[in-house]
Amino acid sequence: MHFGCLSQALAMSAPLKLTLGPLLYFWPRDSVLSFYKEVANWPVDTVYLGETVCSRRRELRLKDWITIGEALQAMGKEVVLSTFELIETDADLRLLQSLVNQSLFRVEANDMSAVSRLAGRIPFIAGPFLNIYNSDTLAFFAEQGATRWVANVELARDGIAAITAETPFSIETEVFAYGRLPLAVSARCFTARYHNLTKDHCEFRCLNYPDGLLVETQDDQSFLVMNGVQTQSAGVHNLLPELAELRAVEATHLRLSPQSRHMAEVVTLFAQTLAGTFNPTWANQELTALMPDAPCNGYWMGKPGITYTEKERVL
Repeated sequence: MHFGCLSQALAMSAPLKLTLGPLLYFWPRDSVLSFYKEVANWPVDTVYLGETVCSRRRELRLKDWITIGEALQAMGKEVVLSTFELIETDADLRLLQSLVNQSLFRVEANDMSAVSRLAGRIPFIAGPFLNIYNSDTLAFFAEQGATRWVANVELARDGIAAITAETPFSIETEVFAYGRLPLAVSARCFTARYHNLTKDHCEFRCLNYPDGLLVETQDDQSFLVMNGVQTQSAGVHNLLPELAELRAVEATHLRLSPQSRHMAEVVTLFAQTLAGTFNPTWANQELTALMPDAPCNGYWMGKPGITYTEKERVL
């Protein structure tokens, strides 16, 4: 297919909306505030806000996230407040209840404690840590009030396609399309352990790693990233070349996960390729140069997540 035809076909299909996922790393307060001031002018439809990884990260409080959200909402963005991936303490539960009680923004539920408090009260988004792997499970969350679900990062395109095809009701489908993959969360803080510190006396060492702490193999190959209590892929998951397949599986939203550098350029490359303005092959080459590590897309292909398959494309 000639590039012009491909670009036109992509632009004329049902529009895919871009979302900016919650900030997974621990950045200084001023850096966070500056980042979201820039986000206000980016071509993203939805912005997820809040701390989802570690309750010890207190540079910003709930009232700060709400203030940021109000500013973004004034710029036409849909704002969603995200909950913790792992609830550990009574304080975590109190913060969760505060998130549920606020009425300004929708909430992304990332564990069943959040779902139980949101069910039957207000519509919510079923986050990627709820492990939805079939249409029956999706139906359960829809009955609780979920209006959108975010597919687990390990779910392949065929699995997503099967779920959307077997789901008789209307629900939005969001797919993690760019960023280091959040693979697991633990009660133990790996960053503190690396520095021979305890979790409760971590000295907030995560502040030193704005894109996480890289773990390499004995052969000096990137393997994983430690992000406090969260384990991530070292490779950067990238579905920019798969826009046609994303539409085919009936995705409605593409999640881009924040990184400390070049995020405005990343968003622009996705937005302009979706609009049919940029050549997908050229855009993907530009995007690869902006990544903090090598690309991966194995989970999407139904392969080990660490792998990367570059298809041959006829333009």
